[in-house]
Amino acid sequence: MSYEECTIIGRNAVLEAFRAGKTIDRLFVLDGCQDGPVKSILRESRKQNTLVRYVSKEKLDSLSGRGKHQGVVAVAAAYDYAGIEDLFAKAREKGEEPFFILCDEIEDPHNLGAIIRTANLAGAHGVIIPKRRAVGLTGAVAKVSAGALHYTPVARVTNLSRTIDDLKEKGMWFVCGDMDGTRMYDLDLTGPIGLVIGNEGSGVSRLVREKCDYIAGIPTKGDIDSLNASVAAGVLAFEIVRQRINGQK
Repeated sequence: MSYEECTIIGRNAVLEAFRAGKTIDRLFVLDGCQDGPVKSILRESRKQNTLVRYVSKEKLDSLSGRGKHQGVVAVAAAYDYAGIEDLFAKAREKGEEPFFILCDEIEDPHNLGAIIRTANLAGAHGVIIPKRRAVGLTGAVAKVSAGALHYTPVARVTNLSRTIDDLKEKGMWFVCGDMDGTRMYDLDLTGPIGLVIGNEGSGVSRLVREKCDYIAGIPTKGDIDSLNASVAAGVLAFEIVRQRINGQK
């Protein structure tokens, strides 16, 4: 089930959204506000493991657009998130070895939307994103994905490096993109694989990079030293497609 991204304003509205099971991406609470109704909202947010941010009145006024927020504003996701098992189920349905794309702190909604579209076209069975320091399934992401969100599940996890450990126990291995890595043509990118794409500015974080089995570099001939995150995702994803089609490097 999908629904439009929306801002939910006011204590009763936010509490009812949580109790109705709506997927809340972010909860903004007035700094220092800890009365009974707010505690009830925070209790519900913990059940969903929602990201909570304590902010100033000025910030809440800006988010609400009217200033009548009663100290609480929530932002609901544009689409429901999948579970990791949903991604494996999609691979089983297709009779294929799992192929996931993991986004390490991608913050630009246009990049995430483009990566989700690439994932669909490359036959990836899903995308995994972290809860913190990363964009969620906003309306802008849904728009840029151009319908891919209807077909490509996106799971959101608390800790990306721990998720990689869990997936390794299920037989997956991981490659991340870095311009200084081994040429992607020289790596065997077949089998059950997770492709990790790093942040637009700093690339793959150290902890996540250390979990990867291979570092893949994209050969370039230009004068600048890096590709846009979504472009790099496309190049590496379709090298995986090529190798899967050929059945070899």
